[in-house]
Amino acid sequence: MTLHAVVKPGNPALPWIVWLHGFLGSAADWQEIAPAFDHPQLLIDLPGHGGSCGIPPGNFSSTHRLLQNTLFNYNILNYWLVGYSLGGRVAMYHACRQPRGLQGLIVEGSHPGLTTYRERQARRESDARWVLRFTSEPLECVLQDWYAQPVFASLSPARRQVFIDQRRDNHAPALATMLHATSLGRQPNLRPYLARLPVAFHFLHGAGDTRFQAIAQDIPAQRHAIPDAGHNAHRENPQAFCACLATILSHSTEDAP
Repeated sequence: MTLHAVVKPGNPALPWIVWLHGFLGSAADWQEIAPAFDHPQLLIDLPGHGGSCGIPPGNFSSTHRLLQNTLFNYNILNYWLVGYSLGGRVAMYHACRQPRGLQGLIVEGSHPGLTTYRERQARRESDARWVLRFTSEPLECVLQDWYAQPVFASLSPARRQVFIDQRRDNHAPALATMLHATSLGRQPNLRPYLARLPVAFHFLHGAGDTRFQAIAQDIPAQRHAIPDAGHNAHRENPQAFCACLATILSHSTEDAP
């Protein structure tokens, strides 16, 4: 089984960019970003989202296998993996398995894993409440409250409504299943494995995202703050986000043998 994805052809001499969206999103979230790059690109829908809505969501291990199958299906042999939020957590899990062909890892506003049982239990309980809401309430009402969380405080009312309008066609039961399966409370602490990555690792966060700015200090990665942006930096300041990625990728090309 493979994940639904959109291919954007590019210069075959360059490595692929493989994009993984956040919870509630889809491959379409990268449409504004993708044209800025000449690389061949694969924009993936994670399980329970977009064109992969019908694929039963599983835990991080099964999502990793689906990602591997998808890369193999598209004959992607050299690639950079870019993931936002949930997509970043999937990307970090995948990278920690040190897959052949991975050239580098770029994550945005993503958590490497909780470190204590109490933290994990609290997060599982919090996510369980959201799961119940996604399965029992009108989706638009849940989305209103989801985007009212403190992590999205930088969103203007207009931007918040854009997100809600874009997400209201999601299949709520599939979202609930994916949220349960990939809860941060069920994710392993990836820090020890990330410290041993054999490839470049870059962590991006909005300059106004104080929570993930603090998390970034504890991650063995090159850190980049995106100005005039909060948690969802690639949507709030796409120009600065693209400029940062372009610099990372151009330097990797210069450093290649």
